[in-house]
Amino acid sequence: MGVVMRRVPAFLLVLSLFSVAAPAATIDGCPLFPADSIWNAPVDSAPLHPNSSPIVATIGATTQLHPDFGTTYNGAPNGIPYTSVPGTQAPVAITFQYAGESDPGPYPIPPSAPIEGGPNGNGDRHILIVDRDRCLLYEIYAVRPQADGTWRAGSGATWDLRSNALRPAGWTSADAAGLPVLPGLVRYDEVATGEITHALRFTVPQTRNTYVWPARHQASSLTGAQYPPMGLRFRLKANVDLSRFPAPMQVILRALKKYGMVIADNGSAWYLSGAPDPRWSDDDLRTLSQLTGNDFEAVDVSGLQVSANSAQALQAQATTPLPDPPADADYDIDGNGRYDALTDGLLIVRYLFGLRNAALTASAVGTGATRTAAEIEARLASLGRALDVDGDGRANALTDGMLIIRKLFGLGGAKVIEGAIGTGASRTTAQAVTDYMNGFMPPRN
Repeated sequence: MGVVMRRVPAFLLVLSLFSVAAPAATIDGCPLFPADSIWNAPVDSAPLHPNSSPIVATIGATTQLHPDFGTTYNGAPNGIPYTSVPGTQAPVAITFQYAGESDPGPYPIPPSAPIEGGPNGNGDRHILIVDRDRCLLYEIYAVRPQADGTWRAGSGATWDLRSNALRPAGWTSADAAGLPVLPGLVRYDEVATGEITHALRFTVPQTRNTYVWPARHQASSLTGAQYPPMGLRFRLKANVDLSRFPAPMQVILRALKKYGMVIADNGSAWYLSGAPDPRWSDDDLRTLSQLTGNDFEAVDVSGLQVSANSAQALQAQATTPLPDPPADADYDIDGNGRYDALTDGLLIVRYLFGLRNAALTASAVGTGATRTAAEIEARLASLGRALDVDGDGRANALTDGMLIIRKLFGLGGAKVIEGAIGTGASRTTAQAVTDYMNGFMPPRN
């Protein structure tokens, strides 16, 4: 979450779960993971990753975005297909090359299960199956049927679509990052509704020998910081003009701005994954190649983590118009006559994350404070626009809260605003946001 998060690891302890997001996307009545999954978390206001620029350059700043899906390619459906089966589908035996990191069979593979690349394809040969009665997801990599009716594959993973449980740390899945494949696919049916409400999946040629939450596995020997780790999230920059794209493509691009896309595997640069469908317009999809790596930026979602072993993510609360602050508004929240990052700043950020009562004030009230816990909460509630530092109409913990706590820690210049300006902000320069915060930090005797 930027410079302050790394300087003060204890700041991570203030994060706590609050309101849930909109309902998750569904397939045949099953959710694509809970609404509070990181897959379903908006990242349009997430902090910029500190290595975004060199990472984008390594992937390919001028390399075009490529939709790796469509109607057909080389005589086979173009993309990663999926299917659903009833709970009565007969399971079949399957053996895995990477059995130590695979969930054992049997798997409910129907005889007609679509295979990525077609029955004779030589690519990744994924099979994705949803048990629509139990809401279980089965994903298999490098799968091939055997003459005796069994199957062989590279690896396989099962997922409870109602759970935020992750793979064991260090385990692969049907994807190199140890993530599920299906929730990251662009699906025609979703685009037809006019909205995609989850992150998407993409590949890059080279990754680092590590992974970041919620990924669980790495597949590289490279160590340089210019290489992205598995699981790193990217978003389409807010200033990219979408009006030149066909309407269905704008749906995809709005999702890339709001929910972003996750590095799931090694492959070609900026290859965006989707499910094949005869209803796609391949001509429309090709217009996405007008975008290049320069149109994207890496973001840091670590501040949304509830647990390293869960995909559950902190959720942003709905916002209401902010009131004008009182005439005596300032950032001395506990009333002890000082502006302190580890007390006043912490109280502000906790408040913006939705913490209240004892969870708000515990170990965050300075020596000599003159306000009680109830008065501190009331004071924060009254500040209104004093907490909207970037002027985007919202008081947001990951932008405004970060700006305030950086200021209270004594950071100046570009370090104050890096990755902490919200979408639609009216104050976007270090000078503008610093001047605004100075108005709520009058000198103390």
